Amino acid sequence: MLKGYWIGRVDIADTERYQAYIAANAEPFRKYGGRFLVRAGRFENPEGASRSRNVVIEFPSYQAALDCWKSPEYQAALRLRAPVATVDLVIIEGYDCGPA
Repeated sequence: MLKGYWIGRVDIADTERYQAYIAANAEPFRKYGGRFLVRAGRFENPEGASRSRNVVIEFPSYQAALDCWKSPEYQAALRLRAPVATVDLVIIEGYDCGPA
C-alpha cells in the first residue's frame, strides 16, 4: 500500500490565532497517522510561485490522508484556520520506486 501525503503551502495573516488551528489539528493528525516530514524551515523557490511556509505530512496510506482531511475533527480545525491563513493543499499518493 502506497503512503499518502499532504503538501501544503501557507501564508499566515495572524500567527496568534493560527496557534488555535495548530492545537486543533493535532488530534486528527494523530488519529490518521499523520507525521510531519517538513514543517516550515528554510527554503528557496527557484521556479514558480510560493508562500511563506511549506508543509509535507506523511500518512500510512492515500486513503488515510483523504480520510483525515474529510474527518469532522479536521474540518473543525479548518474552520479555525480559514480566517487567518491562505493555503494551497494537495493530497497525493506516494510513489513506489521498487527495490533499492
